[in-house]
Amino acid sequence: MLHIVMDGSGDMPPGWAAKYDIVMVPIYLHVGDQTFTQGVDLSDEGFYRLVDETQTIPKTAVPSPSQCAAVYRRIASPGDTILSLHLSSKLSHMYASAVQAAHEVAGELNVIAYDTYSGSTGLGYMCRDARLLERAGAPLPSILQHLDFIKANMHIVFTVDSLEYARLSGRVKALQATLTSLLSIKPVIVLRDGALDLSDRVRTRQKALTYIIDTMCRQVGDRLVNVAVVHARAPEAGQALLERVRQALNCKEIVLTNLSIAVSAHLGPGTVGIVAYPIEDPTRT
Repeated sequence: MLHIVMDGSGDMPPGWAAKYDIVMVPIYLHVGDQTFTQGVDLSDEGFYRLVDETQTIPKTAVPSPSQCAAVYRRIASPGDTILSLHLSSKLSHMYASAVQAAHEVAGELNVIAYDTYSGSTGLGYMCRDARLLERAGAPLPSILQHLDFIKANMHIVFTVDSLEYARLSGRVKALQATLTSLLSIKPVIVLRDGALDLSDRVRTRQKALTYIIDTMCRQVGDRLVNVAVVHARAPEAGQALLERVRQALNCKEIVLTNLSIAVSAHLGPGTVGIVAYPIEDPTRT
């Protein structure tokens, strides 16, 4: 039996976890001497309220190898295979933790830790595709080959509404964040080779939204793509961006999802982005 796991930095539309039998390994968030488990005792809205009240950004922490191993043992029986997909190793220690957990359960379970070089709904789409292929009877090597294709062709671009969260977390200096806000500059962030890169700084929100759409159009061209529009506490902005993306790209599928709080903790509310990858074979998802 094949079990599919992803970590809490990934995003999925509501219902995907149950429909495609995907298990989430949550991220932990620390505020002072308090520890919260993503999605268990801290919801998305609860996270934003906590930041508003404390003016402190919770520190994110990945599960330890032992905690990952405990999840693997809980969901699987001896001899089962687990495909464990994780946020880019250039952005998190989650993949390394999964690799160590795989060694810990070796001999009991066959765990394949997979570094997606991606994040957000990139993980969700990879897990969904893996499950669909498995249900269609594809062998594990073919599933991994398809994941490698997505990994090599995944494109992700965000625009951040404010650097306030980055300022509170200490990732940018207070003066830089203040000047950026006063000048109405909206940073644009892209995922390149598994790492986040500040692509540009654009004046005004509308120009930033146009910029990220144009960027994605250049990256995928007229190829048939699966797309996700993600947002952090900005559903109306996300929906508006989705409608524009639907017109701009050749979409086979397009979904709207919340950006996980594990990522929002660094980018902040108002962040919106586009995740897209081309269809390897138009005859299959």
